[in-house]
Amino acid sequence: MDTNMNESIFERGVLRRFPEFMKGSGLKYLGSVFSVAVSVLTSFLTPLLIAGAVDAVTDTMNGAGASPVNLPGFLAGWFDARGGAEYLARHIWIVALMVVAVSLVGGLFQYLRGKWSAEASETIAEKMRTRLYRHLLDMDYDFHVKAQTGDLIQRCTTDVDTVRRFLASQVIEIFRTVIMVVLALWLMASIHVKLTLISLILIPPLFGLAFWFFHWVQKLFRDADEADGALSTMLQESLSGVRVVRAFGRQRYESDRFNERADDMHDKNIRISYVMATYWAGSDMLSMLQTGMTLLFGILFATRGEITTGNVLTFVSYISMLIWPIRQLGRILQDLGKSMVAMRRCYEILDAKPESDTPGASEAPLYADIEFRHVSFNYDSKHPVLKDVSFTAKAGQTVAILGATGSGKSTMMNLLQRLYDVSGGEITIGGRNINTIEKKYLRSRVGYVLQEPFLYSRSIRDNLAITEADAPEASIQRAADITRSSGFIGQFKEGYDTMVGERGVTLSGGQKQRIAIARTLLRDNDILILDDSLSAVDTETDRAIREALKEGRGMHGRVPTTFIISHRLTTLADADLILVLEDGRIAQQGRHEDLIHQEGLYQKVYRIQAALEDELKQEVG
Repeated sequence: MDTNMNESIFERGVLRRFPEFMKGSGLKYLGSVFSVAVSVLTSFLTPLLIAGAVDAVTDTMNGAGASPVNLPGFLAGWFDARGGAEYLARHIWIVALMVVAVSLVGGLFQYLRGKWSAEASETIAEKMRTRLYRHLLDMDYDFHVKAQTGDLIQRCTTDVDTVRRFLASQVIEIFRTVIMVVLALWLMASIHVKLTLISLILIPPLFGLAFWFFHWVQKLFRDADEADGALSTMLQESLSGVRVVRAFGRQRYESDRFNERADDMHDKNIRISYVMATYWAGSDMLSMLQTGMTLLFGILFATRGEITTGNVLTFVSYISMLIWPIRQLGRILQDLGKSMVAMRRCYEILDAKPESDTPGASEAPLYADIEFRHVSFNYDSKHPVLKDVSFTAKAGQTVAILGATGSGKSTMMNLLQRLYDVSGGEITIGGRNINTIEKKYLRSRVGYVLQEPFLYSRSIRDNLAITEADAPEASIQRAADITRSSGFIGQFKEGYDTMVGERGVTLSGGQKQRIAIARTLLRDNDILILDDSLSAVDTETDRAIREALKEGRGMHGRVPTTFIISHRLTTLADADLILVLEDGRIAQQGRHEDLIHQEGLYQKVYRIQAALEDELKQEVG
């Protein structure tokens, strides 16, 4: 996938497109913003109450008597009507109760802010995950062949969670910072303009440092995210293939590979830590300097009588309250950078074009003659895989395919399912070009069993019923009987409820193949493809499965048009048509009795396997 970050995230429309995930969550975010505003207001009101109480006590001690109290609006009027500063000094508990009440209100709205923002962010994250997963399911086969599984998992989990965390807290923090700055400027300027200017003199450098940090750290986070994705991919591959690693004694090699990627991720995270340390150290220095300047000049103005002691305390409180969110702006921008990288990585998936049908494609009868007409195919222009392949498979026939590795056997079957489209020629079913048949419908009527079948970490019954979720118990057992699976299933203590390990690791290769064939037979298939999927079963089971299919003793009493890819000639011998592929071309075709008398690959393989069988019989005898 394209990970070039030279193009602006705003040009890519990441933020402009994001509102599509916000639908249904807007009111909760508005509620969160309102709660933040109330919470900020209460936090600014507390220092004013304390400052008023301090000034009232000071005035009383200085013999000022019933002087006006230094409290906001209606509170000042209420106390002045009852004796001003002297009354307040004698009833200081009222201010204490007010502080407690204001704190309770602030706490309530802080709770509402957290509740509503969390609900909104979780809803958005759920929409993103669901959308990503559905989009991945709709991507074409080639996309998944080229994509790294670990990276896709990280985009659908870690990246989405990064966005969720940012929406749950940092977005609201941006509003909180803006509200605090505006409210503080207004309140401070109403008390003392000159001290306000002095108190804010280092705020612009703090903003500048925060934006520098954002610009610098964004690229570092992208590099670290990609390193994390590479590490996840490598870990996923190693754990999935752990048996191969141990079988070939490659633990040291895989450990070195893991250490190399872990070191790369470590180095990139360390670089981020260095930049963060520089930012926090610089912002700490500016913050302390600003607080010190405010306190110094506040005391100076207080000694001149330009400002009260309580107001000096108010200024110091406000500056302390302001500096933290401004310093946090760097972290907010840091998380914004991470979120932008995460959203862009998610949108790289969503922007990828999903698989689509040919305009006008529709359903069509698929139990009909299948014809390859001068079919050619290449993954790229330089390396053709199939070259002018032509043959006809009659409905209900069995077609066997023999060829060396890389000769194009599996590619032919991929083309038949339209996992890829032909580069030249055409494939028809019942005389109709398969490009005019809906892909989903076509694949729903084709049963495909691979050499290495994938089994889910579920029970044997669940794995059998994966193609037909509502299949009755009798049908499941019938499919197991046809594939000779009933015997080994009955030997398990839990029977059909036996849990299969990840990828079927608790079963042998032959058992996995039989389970995979059985679940394919549960569905009514017009076409059946066995891609070397009988290689791990014994010859007796192989013959029994093929005879059951050929004689129509399968699940649905009809013989599907069957394609068998195999290197075992006893598997191919009974086929109605045998195709021999060499270098992407059909070098030979015919029945077994004809091909063993023709010079070519089939005859060579026949003689080698016959000689091996004779040698084995002599050893046994």
